[in-house]
Amino acid sequence: MLTSGLSPLPRATVLLLLLGAATFCTGLKCVCLMCESTNYTCQTEGACWTSVMLTNGREEVIKSCISLLELKAQVYCHSSNNITRTECCHSDFCNNRTLHLPAAVSTSPSHFGHVELWVMVTIPICVLAIAIMLTVYTCQRRYGAYKRTRRQCIEEPLTECNLDPDGKCLKDLIYDMSTSGSGSGLPLLVQRTIARTVIIQDVVGKGRFGEVWRGKWCGEDVAVKIFSSRDERSWFREAEIYQTVMLRHENILGFIAADNKDNGTWTQLWLVSEYHDQGSLYDYLNRSTVTIGGMMKLALSVVSGLAHLHMEIVGTRGKPAIAHRDLKSKNILVKKNETCAIADLGLAVKHDSITNTIDIPQNPRVGTKRYMAPELLDDSINMQHFESFKCADIYSLGLVYWEIARRCSVGGVVDEYQLPYYDMVPSDPSLEDMRKVVCDQKLRPNIPNQWQSFEALRVMGRIMRECWYANGKARLTALRIKKTLSQLCVEEDFKL
Repeated sequence: MLTSGLSPLPRATVLLLLLGAATFCTGLKCVCLMCESTNYTCQTEGACWTSVMLTNGREEVIKSCISLLELKAQVYCHSSNNITRTECCHSDFCNNRTLHLPAAVSTSPSHFGHVELWVMVTIPICVLAIAIMLTVYTCQRRYGAYKRTRRQCIEEPLTECNLDPDGKCLKDLIYDMSTSGSGSGLPLLVQRTIARTVIIQDVVGKGRFGEVWRGKWCGEDVAVKIFSSRDERSWFREAEIYQTVMLRHENILGFIAADNKDNGTWTQLWLVSEYHDQGSLYDYLNRSTVTIGGMMKLALSVVSGLAHLHMEIVGTRGKPAIAHRDLKSKNILVKKNETCAIADLGLAVKHDSITNTIDIPQNPRVGTKRYMAPELLDDSINMQHFESFKCADIYSLGLVYWEIARRCSVGGVVDEYQLPYYDMVPSDPSLEDMRKVVCDQKLRPNIPNQWQSFEALRVMGRIMRECWYANGKARLTALRIKKTLSQLCVEEDFKL
């Protein structure tokens, strides 16, 4: 019975409300091409999603669920001319259909009869008419939001390049995706859309893997790491590690997108990340000295990033423990606020605590010889025990701390920048050179006596020694170092 004074609802309306409530309680069921373990179906409270994208001249079809958060972002249900066609729907298995891109982007010629030609002309006109009506309706309801999303992205900085009606920019969207949902970054389709609109500017670095370029996206600087096709394994591995669930941290380089660029002649493999114009810690220390407070700020931020890597977060959306395996000053970037972000995760290994297995990449590179721990140099490391890799990272961290502390200006006195073991091995040492110094002679970088006169430098020196023990099990953990430095900063009242 309805309350008197209220007009009765039509039966059809009541039935629709009941069905909608049932769907909300049980969740929307959709076709999911990537969900083999659940019989190619998925369940969501958002919408069913189907998309087709032109990749290397072929149509690539994706069917899946999108969450309420992703639906709200308003980047998943819109198509891009000649690149993607996307639809979202809201009934069970409504995405059980295959979209196709317009015939204009097809790579093979076709011949049509009168009927086919009439259909091809009529259908787009109808779709266009519907789209115009929907656009007018949307403009009336959300005129302000519509104006923001239609602005030319390239003319404004990233922080103003809004991707949803709430005024969120790309960085906000990435953060939301990292703390909600999968927590592993942007979906592949969005990554590709971003990567294909980056404008390359100039080279900022070169290495064994390829080159690093500064690029522009929505008026904001981004870094583009370009791998050659022969380093595909390294590119895939690094992209995989960066997209690990719950990896995002202020002291780990912010990953944005990965994509492969094929221009018909060769293939380029891209990793797009945040850009830090101060360069690597190696570059920074070469051109700058630091105060004691600046030294503590750099040291604490590096170990904070490493502690997050090493830490396992237990839960259904948890994070595996990760070891870096190539920690050095050239693989650490300095941000504008004088803190650090750990980069270059191509050699990282992940630990599955449930099966107690270690995911070791099939990569011939084993790290940088100068920064290798004794157990790596003499090949005595236990590759079946994940803690061994974390202990090797701590040894490398001690060498990075030595580089930072040497550039600390105390009483106007500061040492020139040098690499670890600069006075003991050649500029490009071999494994044998490093093994002889580190393992046979058991030498370590010199810690000056004058450091004992200053509490912060004295603590840094003690931490270094405890990072350099020949026995990996005796070394400090990243979390222990972080707590020690944090406490020292509080006691000395450093402004970090």
